[in-house]
Amino acid sequence: MSYQENIYKVTKAIPKGRVTTYGAIADFLALGSARMVGWALNNCHTFGDVPAHRVVNRKGELTGRLQFPTPTIMQERLEAEGIKVIKHKVVEFEDRFWHPSEDLKQKNFGA
Repeated sequence: MSYQENIYKVTKAIPKGRVTTYGAIADFLALGSARMVGWALNNCHTFGDVPAHRVVNRKGELTGRLQFPTPTIMQERLEAEGIKVIKHKVVEFEDRFWHPSEDLKQKNFGA
């Protein structure tokens, strides 16, 4: 499985109403770079089943919002899942944060 496929698999596992970070996915998959996660997610918008809107930066900011068809879609999708966003930042980020190691095992991802 390619690193991109692993990133998509982890992203699909993020529970509704939770968010994770590019760095948490990179750490979990031992990729060494959060940017690799961002690049992979920038290319997944044509796959309707990858919830890239649930991945934010380490501060809880919606830095990927400009990669969506419109800059408001990411926030709209998060709010539809009950996540409050103010000024492009997840409110109560620490409470909404999900780390892949909570539910997934690295061995299932080739890491």
